[in-house]
Amino acid sequence: MSVIVIGGMIGAGKTSVAKLLGEELGTEVFFEQVDDNPLLELFYTADEQEEQEKRYPFLLQLTFLSSRFRSIKKALYDKNNVLDRSIYEDWYFCKVNHDIGRISELEFKIYEELLDNMMEE
Repeated sequence: MSVIVIGGMIGAGKTSVAKLLGEELGTEVFFEQVDDNPLLELFYTADEQEEQEKRYPFLLQLTFLSSRFRSIKKALYDKNNVLDRSIYEDWYFCKVNHDIGRISELEFKIYEELLDNMMEE
């Protein structure tokens, strides 16, 4: 059993490549959950004060982490499934948000502890 993960920046074509691989291999593709994520629009439209008060960047990273972990668990049940974003990339986005001050040191520590706990699985 293997899981193929497609990585890349936003708009790089991960979804297209994942679809092609899924079709070629006859396997399921697990896409990044963006359409039903209530925090995504808030993250992109909030002003700096609202962003800090509501902690949207941290909450968004937690929802993405949860969604990716759920997809990984589902993908591991069958052979050769494809994921269109890696849980490692999720950590990178969280780190960038931390580095530019959108996510606090404490929030980043909590995120990393949760990620480490998930990765033990």
